[in-house]
Amino acid sequence: QVQLVESGGGLVQPGGSLRLSCAASGFTFSRYAMRWYRQAPGKERELVAAITNAGGSTDYADSVKGRFTISRDNAKNTMYLQMNSLKPEDTAVYYCYTFRWGMNYWGKGTLVTVSS
Repeated sequence: QVQLVESGGGLVQPGGSLRLSCAASGFTFSRYAMRWYRQAPGKERELVAAITNAGGSTDYADSVKGRFTISRDNAKNTMYLQMNSLKPEDTAVYYCYTFRWGMNYWGKGTLVTVSS
């Protein structure tokens, strides 16, 4: 079955960096676009970044443009989110997501806390 497992979250000071990973299994990873979402306390889940199946095209929320970079390694069935210049408002649970055969698939999320 499809599994998405996020890792790499943690506590970081404002201005710091983190790299999130999403390990995928149970499907042909290289055939599907992937996304990162996040959900802050008391807020709705929002799209952070997206990447096409081959990694040739990416898109970002305005709030993270120039600071976050989405990438993928299809040989390792893994997607990444490099987060630089982190701000307190980036604090959230980050989820990886894919859409396959009419179904949405989510990981369980990894918590990122930006605080001094």
